[in-house]
Amino acid sequence: MQANYNEIIPNNVDLGDDRRLLRALERWQPAYLRWWHEMGPAESNDFQVYLRTAISVDSDGWAHFGHVRMPDYRWGIFLARPEADRTIGFGDHRGAPVWTEIPGEYRGELRRLIVTQGDTEPASVEQQRRLGATPPSLYDLRNLYQVNVEEGRHLWAMVYLLHAHFGRDGREEAEALLERHAGDPDRPRILQAFNERTDDWLSFFMFTYFQDRDGKFQLAALSESGFDPLSRTCRFMLTEEAHHMFVGETGLMRIVQRTCELVREHDTLDVRAAGGVPLPMIQKWINFHYSICLDLFGSERSTNAANYFAMGLKGRYQESKRDDDHTLADEQIEIPKVTADGIDTQVIAARAGMNLLLRRDFTLDSQRGLDRFNKIIKAHDIDFELTLPDEKFNRAIGIFAAIHASPAGALVDSERWEREKDAWLPTADDRAFVRSLMIPVTDPGKVAGWIAPPKRGIHGKPFDYDYVRFH
Repeated sequence: MQANYNEIIPNNVDLGDDRRLLRALERWQPAYLRWWHEMGPAESNDFQVYLRTAISVDSDGWAHFGHVRMPDYRWGIFLARPEADRTIGFGDHRGAPVWTEIPGEYRGELRRLIVTQGDTEPASVEQQRRLGATPPSLYDLRNLYQVNVEEGRHLWAMVYLLHAHFGRDGREEAEALLERHAGDPDRPRILQAFNERTDDWLSFFMFTYFQDRDGKFQLAALSESGFDPLSRTCRFMLTEEAHHMFVGETGLMRIVQRTCELVREHDTLDVRAAGGVPLPMIQKWINFHYSICLDLFGSERSTNAANYFAMGLKGRYQESKRDDDHTLADEQIEIPKVTADGIDTQVIAARAGMNLLLRRDFTLDSQRGLDRFNKIIKAHDIDFELTLPDEKFNRAIGIFAAIHASPAGALVDSERWEREKDAWLPTADDRAFVRSLMIPVTDPGKVAGWIAPPKRGIHGKPFDYDYVRFH
């Protein structure tokens, strides 16, 4: 008996009327559910979780709440409503009508963009697979699972584009998205930041603060695309990405708050004995996650990025608000350059510097959150400031990959790097200590001692609500 996909998969793409697409999804959905059982949140399939489910793009339809088993979650396919007479806003095709079908000459580039974005979605679920065993509260456990199911929905969004517009190639790419796995030595995820371990909640909050913020800027740039189905898909995904960043920012604020309380109570920055995460240790996690996220933007000078912009496939963050001609055909920008004498600058075509421009916007946005964390520290009269490391620090991709630098940006030789890196990045002992704090707290209204409770609950519910029901 054929499944009714309009009921099982909420959508606004006329899924029930496209027989070819239905057949493709009928083959893909069972593989997705197998992946979810094998690689999704561990030992959670029977939990009833208070989740938000999107059933339409309308203001009264994109956020329905209720307890649901995650394997029964209704992963939908949604595109933001089309804009009448929308035109391409940048590049060589600026002013031309947007495309509803893929221009043949840009097929390969669009597929690469969609696959790379799609690969990050299941990767994050895999990285966070075992966090459900050590939640600091039911509130946080529910937020983890909400992030997980929405990353799953974002995978569906990218798979829809592959199936709907790329034929056999798209079907094969959709299958491969479930065959690669985070951290797998033989079949790793495409981007290294999505192969890193996320096995403690400090790392989870850093991930949703930094990696999901990268996702925000990548999706925002793709939402400018002249390929309208990709643009509309990413515009809707951004509504959910905002929640992921909220989880990260408020989670880190609560950790900083609790650490500051312990510092004042015990009159020492080293609050490990009191069961807290020291501020210098939090700084190490910032150094690590921020630096690997800079690599996600790619090389500062990129022919691919220039082509994506010229073709009208991927714009800048908030492209329409930029005060220029949006073609940048004759524009140049200054970027860093590594020389034998240190760091200099060079001038390149602005189009080739798109990755750097997007990365700079990411940095400004990341700093705003740190400013809020530092206000908490200052309010407790503690002489400490959390900072973003310099762009040269701990880089594996781009201009700075071949050099070493301190978090302050000073160039250091390999010997000093090996000697001092443990003061800058999480060590095995640091990670073991943080993991030692990860004792599960699953009583409604209770919270672990290393993190402050949230200021409010979810969807008007109190903090002591049973956000996750285990039986």
